[in-house]
Amino acid sequence: MGNASRAAIISDRRITGLSASVIAELVAELGPLWHERHQAELASRPRKRAVGAGAKHRLVFVDRLLATLVHLRHATTHDVLACWFGVDRSTVTRAIGEVRPLLAERGCTVSQGVRLRTLAEVIDHLGADGKTGIIDGTEIRVRRPATGRKDRDKFISGKNKQNAVKTMVVTDGDGRVLFCSPTKHGSCADITHARQLGLVRLLADGPAVEILADAGYQGLGAQTGGRVITPPHRKFKKNAPDWYEDMYERQRKAHSSRRIRVEHGIAHLKNWRALARHLGRREHMSDTVQAIAGLLSHQQTADLNLTRQM
Repeated sequence: MGNASRAAIISDRRITGLSASVIAELVAELGPLWHERHQAELASRPRKRAVGAGAKHRLVFVDRLLATLVHLRHATTHDVLACWFGVDRSTVTRAIGEVRPLLAERGCTVSQGVRLRTLAEVIDHLGADGKTGIIDGTEIRVRRPATGRKDRDKFISGKNKQNAVKTMVVTDGDGRVLFCSPTKHGSCADITHARQLGLVRLLADGPAVEILADAGYQGLGAQTGGRVITPPHRKFKKNAPDWYEDMYERQRKAHSSRRIRVEHGIAHLKNWRALARHLGRREHMSDTVQAIAGLLSHQQTADLNLTRQM
């Protein structure tokens, strides 16, 4: 790809979803890591050629990163990217397979030089800053598993009646993405996924943190000493007094107005077409989700810092 075409992609945020400054930071951070891993892979195999011999890369690291970003942002097929970047489809496939794990390992950026990679780090961060966290599960539609696969039915979501995988998203009170968990089968309940991630133990043993959640997490409040706050239970199912209906609606709306920020965070994630519907291999979904969460959080942090400077 020529310098003019590369500059056009970098300068237009609609193509990659990221500003030019964030892309420059990614190149400076991930370029050496990619080169180091590539050299380690070459060194791990018996050498049959002299050092420096063999075909040279036609796709430099900057173009590999841009191809991965465009693929994640718009779900562009590898064939189209190959034509765009002037290489073979297999080269694009290999490039995305190498860059995507590097993006997933970065974690979510909350400030300059501060990254959150695990749920434990997120709880500690919220506790140290005295902030409220919001959790919610979201489903990503995937291809139907092959006939005869033993766990085929596990991918069917009971809520949406479609083949999907599920991830738990954690944001702060402003809707900034702090964490996206590895994916689970679509049939896994939200509360079960939270327990498997160790949320109950982290809240019981960690700092005093307020976590807002929807009705799918009812029951965690009792297990965490009231640190997980869910909508109020409805005490009257039939023939409820008018005063109770008014009180219940006020409490429910007050909780919903605080918790809605996580829905905004999920909506920003789903703007990346790879998470609107995933057509790739299901075993790559965890890396895809965590890579996009890291990119989105990095851009949100950069935009927040820019706003503060203005």
